[in-house]
Amino acid sequence: MTMSVSLREVEIDKAKLLSIYESMVRIRKFEEKVVELYKAGKMPGFIHSYMGEEAVGSAVCANLRKDDYVTSTHRAEGHCLAKGMSPRMVMAEMFGRVDGCCKGKGGSMHFADAEIGMLGATGIVGSFIPVATGAALSAQVRHTDQVAVAFFGDGAVANGAFHESINFAAIWDLPVIFVCENNGYSTATPFASVAKNTDVAGRAESYGIRAAMVDGMDALAVFKAARDAVNRARSGNGATLLECRTYRYLGHYIGDPDSRARQEKEEWLKRDPIKRMADDLTSENAASVEELLGIDNRIDVEVKDAAEFAMASPFPPNEDGVKDVFAEGVIEETSEVTAGERQLTMRDAISEAMRGEMTRDHTVIIYGQGYVGQRGGPYQVGKSLQDTFGRERVRDSPISELAMVGLAVGAAMTGLRPIVEIQFIDFTTLSMDQLVNHAGKVRYMFAGQFKVPMVLRTTSGAFTNSGPHHSQSLEAWFMHAPGLKVIMPSTPYDAKGLLKAAIRDDNPCLFFEPKALYSLKGPVPEQDYVIPLGKADVKKQGSDLTIVTWSRMVHPSLAVAKKLESEGIRVEVVDVRTLVPLDKRTIVESVKKTGRVLVVHEAYKTAGAGAEISAMITEEAFYHLKAPIKRVANPDVPIPFSPPLEDFVLPNEKSIETAARGLLKTKG
Repeated sequence: MTMSVSLREVEIDKAKLLSIYESMVRIRKFEEKVVELYKAGKMPGFIHSYMGEEAVGSAVCANLRKDDYVTSTHRAEGHCLAKGMSPRMVMAEMFGRVDGCCKGKGGSMHFADAEIGMLGATGIVGSFIPVATGAALSAQVRHTDQVAVAFFGDGAVANGAFHESINFAAIWDLPVIFVCENNGYSTATPFASVAKNTDVAGRAESYGIRAAMVDGMDALAVFKAARDAVNRARSGNGATLLECRTYRYLGHYIGDPDSRARQEKEEWLKRDPIKRMADDLTSENAASVEELLGIDNRIDVEVKDAAEFAMASPFPPNEDGVKDVFAEGVIEETSEVTAGERQLTMRDAISEAMRGEMTRDHTVIIYGQGYVGQRGGPYQVGKSLQDTFGRERVRDSPISELAMVGLAVGAAMTGLRPIVEIQFIDFTTLSMDQLVNHAGKVRYMFAGQFKVPMVLRTTSGAFTNSGPHHSQSLEAWFMHAPGLKVIMPSTPYDAKGLLKAAIRDDNPCLFFEPKALYSLKGPVPEQDYVIPLGKADVKKQGSDLTIVTWSRMVHPSLAVAKKLESEGIRVEVVDVRTLVPLDKRTIVESVKKTGRVLVVHEAYKTAGAGAEISAMITEEAFYHLKAPIKRVANPDVPIPFSPPLEDFVLPNEKSIETAARGLLKTKG
């Protein structure tokens, strides 16, 4: 551990010294006021005090510029104040008021302020570490000298997000500083009882980045170590981890039945960082007692004002509760584009879309698994893109789904448009926290301060007998998570136009490619065109029955429609193309015309997208139905390996035709 340092060793001017001291005092007095208000029953939610750890946040942030990035934890108010957020905004957010930094949508565990580089805080342990790492990736690609700092506690060290992020930072030499505020307890559990090795710095070194253990109760020691780390990152020499040994004076949260030993607390209180720095300043004649008292008095007034401001601030209006889910703006459809005679496979159409967007927009980058850079991924969709755009913009990544998506969130929040490739939709389950809790919620819970323009590309559906872990269709899971767009093309033409729209969209888009259709050929214009998200396509007109479907199931549905047409039965096939946003109007208009509906999809039947579409039709077109809505889907079983069994559980022309004929027999 770095021992105490003197003012001479640190080489710091008086103004900076006093700013660090003032920051610590501000945090302490702010926290004391929060505890007072919370215990008086005036503040909602949960409060996680930072009291005792002020030296870490204050000294680290003293080395940062306004445009540097910070991510935080459930104990975030200290980091926010240290980075420069207004005490009024922090306090009002803790009260859930409209004048809070997130207009009351985030609360005490979810602060953010885009103006000062505060990318946000989260109550999910460790989960914003990848976001900071992604912000560092963004700074690297954009060739700025910005740095990113991820604050987290010792509890996060057991989390995969920590290890995956450290590895990414190491292999790509990212300008990020990982600051572990090791207060000895993971919530209420002693760190030593959940970790055989409590040397956090040593873990980082094993991944190949520089690390240091620092006395977190000594602001000067933290400042010096952080300055070295920031300078390394700014000069392009990569990441550093600082393990700051510190202590929180209160329990995990206000009201927690704190079980820590009294003697332990008293020993740490003797090392109080504010008193320690005050003694250093006065003993070295760097500041007078009167100067420090002046700071204390000024902060008293400031904190009182913040509390009064927050309690006077109104609650947000009810209509704010449904705002900021998606960034506004619609990608308009390209007019006067005809398919022409040129034939491309879906694989090549997707590749052409990415190449076109990377040429058009230098903020678009690609990274992923399966030699994305070297051979274009497992299906060679991005073949030769690295040759054209270089290793900085087309990168091979570790098999690390959680961090891959988390980095994309951070990169998207800070100026890039990342495309992340995961080999199979089954593997997105490893990234669900980052997708559902961050990609989909960042904009909403931070009151619209950030856009998250990212695309996750992956393959969906069964193909070549790949078994239960490589054959799923999980689109319904993501439909249920607000803030995510879900796109499922069925033709090469659609794939190119929809992917271009997704890349240009300012929201997180999940682009699920049917691997069974990669070799499907179809007409694709060479020129630039986009298909707006949320616009279904009537692949075949009809008047007797509507089939609503998407992705691979469009083709057997069309085959059935063609067969029935020979019998004089006119089937309309609606390809929704995007499940979120869903083109309800086109579906309902078709239902009103035909009166009979069959919903066909490859995914599991129970709680699948077909159930939602059926409910929507019932709500909006019930009196136009001539028969109950029917669904054809997987019968709620994992996809088996054996070829005959796979064929049995998947929808096919026979099962679609049987269901269609059954509906047509129903009298209406």
